[in-house]
Amino acid sequence: MNSTPPENGTNDPLGHLLERRYRVDTVLARGGMSTVYRGLDTRLDRPVALKVMDSRYAGDQSFTERFDREARAAARLHHPNIVSVYDQGVDRETPGESRLYLVMRLVEGGTLRDLLRARGPLPLPVALTVLEAVLAALSAAHRAGMVHRDIKPENVLIGRDGSVQVADFGLVRAAAEAGSTSGDVILGTVAYLAPEQVTSGAADARSDVYAAGVVLYELLTGRPPYTGDTALSVAYRHVNEDVRPPSELVADLPAAVDELVLRLTRRDPAGRPTDGAAALRELRDARDGLGLTAVPVPVPHPGDAAGGEPSAPPTERISPLESTASARNGATSTPGPQGTRALRRPADSPAPSSSETTNEIAPVPDEDHSPTRGSRRGGRTLAVVGVVLLLGALIAGGSWLLGGNSYVRVPELSGKSLTEAEEALHARELEPDVSRAFHNTVPEDTVISTAPQEGTRMRSGGQVELRVSRGRPTVPEIERGSRVSEAQSELRNAKLSPKLDSSVNRYHESVPKGRVIGVEPAPGTEVRTSGSVTIIVSRGPRPEPVPDVGGMGREQAFTALEKAGFEPYEAGREFARDVAKDHVVRTSPSAGTEVPMSGEPRVGVVLSNAVSVPNFTGKTVEQARQQASRAGLTLRVNSVFGRDNGRVVRQDPGPGSAVKRGTQVRITVF
Repeated sequence: MNSTPPENGTNDPLGHLLERRYRVDTVLARGGMSTVYRGLDTRLDRPVALKVMDSRYAGDQSFTERFDREARAAARLHHPNIVSVYDQGVDRETPGESRLYLVMRLVEGGTLRDLLRARGPLPLPVALTVLEAVLAALSAAHRAGMVHRDIKPENVLIGRDGSVQVADFGLVRAAAEAGSTSGDVILGTVAYLAPEQVTSGAADARSDVYAAGVVLYELLTGRPPYTGDTALSVAYRHVNEDVRPPSELVADLPAAVDELVLRLTRRDPAGRPTDGAAALRELRDARDGLGLTAVPVPVPHPGDAAGGEPSAPPTERISPLESTASARNGATSTPGPQGTRALRRPADSPAPSSSETTNEIAPVPDEDHSPTRGSRRGGRTLAVVGVVLLLGALIAGGSWLLGGNSYVRVPELSGKSLTEAEEALHARELEPDVSRAFHNTVPEDTVISTAPQEGTRMRSGGQVELRVSRGRPTVPEIERGSRVSEAQSELRNAKLSPKLDSSVNRYHESVPKGRVIGVEPAPGTEVRTSGSVTIIVSRGPRPEPVPDVGGMGREQAFTALEKAGFEPYEAGREFARDVAKDHVVRTSPSAGTEVPMSGEPRVGVVLSNAVSVPNFTGKTVEQARQQASRAGLTLRVNSVFGRDNGRVVRQDPGPGSAVKRGTQVRITVF
C-alpha cells in the first residue's frame, strides 16, 4: 500500500464533482484509509473538507453500510468542539469506480500535533484548556451514544480563532466492525490505546477517557507515557503498567494534576470517570482548586488548512513491508505515535520482546486481489524478506567484527544506593538519568526502578532512567493566616492530600475567620504518599454572650453592655407590661446569645413606651383630669353622691402602674 497514490491515477478525484455537487480542489492530507481534500459545495457555494475513503473500502459492502450509519450518527452531533459533518455519499460518476466520501466543515488552522511539534510541552493552563474542549466534545458524543475510539493529537483541530474541535467520530468503529479486520486484530493508535482495547478489542466511553488522559500527559510532558521498540510492545505496556505521574518529568506540576492524569488513565475501566461528562467535571474541579482559568489556545501554523484530517496520516494499516515500499516510491511518513494501526493480537499474554517484530503489525486483507496475484506477491515478499535478513546478518556481523559487541544489559539496580547505581551503569558504559519520587517503603536516595527494566539489552552509551526515592513526604510548614486554597496547593505540591474537617476548626483571637491556623499532623511529620493532612481553619475570635439588661434603665443598660465589649444602640420602643417607661424591654440579639467579637459587635436595646399612672388620690376631679390628659390617659369618674365637686378617694390601676397610652383609669370621688 502506497500512502501517496499517484496524482494522475485513475481513482484520483482531483478536479471532479462528487455526485455532481462537491468539487474536489486540492489535497490537504493523506492517510492509509482516506485522503482529505479542500473542496467546494457548488450548490451552497461554501468551502468544505472532503474525506474520500480508499478505493478498497468503496467495494466493501459491510464497511459502506457501517460508514453510512456512523456518518449519519456523527452528523447529529452539534457541538462547538466537534467538527461538523454535513453530508456523506458514494460517487459513481466514473464508470467502474466508486468513491465513498464524507463532507465536513473546513477548519482553517492546524492540529494539536502541529502545536506540540512547534512548542513542545504546553503550559499547564493551556493544556487544561485544550483537554477541557476535548472532554466537552466527548461528553456530547457519549451523551448521544457514540464512542470515538481514536482520540489523539492528530484528531484534535485548532482553528485560526483558537477554537478546539475533535474530528473523525465513528470512522475507526466503521473499519473495526466492517469485517475488514479479524477478531484477533487491535485497531487504533498504540500510544493512546486503553488496556481493554488491547486485550479484548472492547471500547466504550471510558476508553475515550483513557485516551484523553494520555493526551493530557503528552501535552504536559511533550511525550506519551509509553514508548517501545515495537508497536505491540507499547500496546502491552498499557495493559501491564500504570501511567506514571507527569510531575516525574515536569517537576513543578501540582499534585492535583498528577491525580487527574492517574484517575483518567486507570488500567481498570471501573476506576476511571464513567464518561466524558464525568471527566470534564473532574478536570474543572481540579482547575478550580488550583485557582486557574481557561486561557487562549495558541494557533499552530502547519502551512495548510486542516479539514477533519490530521496533518500526519491519521489512519494507517501497515503491514511489515509497507513502510519500505512507501519509502521506495518516494512517499514520506511522519514518525511518532499518531498512526492508527491494525495490530495482530497474540494469543499468549506475555509482552513481546524487541525481536518479535515480524507478526507485530497485521497485513490488511485485500478482497479485490485474486489468489493467483496474491501468491505472486507473496513470493516476491518472501524474496525481499530473505534479502533483507541476509543483508542484516552481514551488517551485524561486520559491526561486531569491527567494533565489538556494542550491546549491554541493564544491571540489577533496584534497592541499591544512587551512588552504587551510577557506578554500576558507568562500568557498563551506560549513562544515568535520575528522577526522584516520594515512596512509602523505599528509603531516601535508594533506586526504586529503572527504565528500561533490569536485564534489558541496549546499546552501550545509552541512557537509563533511575527512579530514586525521596523517602516519605513530610508535612510542609503552612504560614498561619494564609488562604485555604494556598494551603491546599502547598500540600498537593508535597504529594499529600489536603482535607477539610469543620469539627477541628477553632476560635482564634488574631487569625481572621476562614484563614488557616495550622495543619494536622504537624509540619515536619513524615506521612505516606498521598496521605491526608487536615487543614485547621479559624472561626475568628471567640464569641461572648450578651448580658441580661432587661428592666434596667436606659443609661444603666448601655453602661453594662459597653463594659462587656459591645456597642449598644437604641433599637426602638414597645409596650411591655410591668416594664416602666424608658426601661429595657429586650435586646437584639437576646440576652445569652453568643456574638463573635470581631470588629465592633453591636447590640440593639428596645425600651418601654409604657405610661406610668399618676397618683390621683386627694385631687379634685378637675385636677385629676388635667393630670391624666398630660399622661395620655382617660378618666372614668364614679361619684358617691353623683356630684364631681368632691375629692378622689380611690383609683384603678393604682399609682405607678405601667399601662399603654390611652388606657382608662377609674377613680372614685367622695
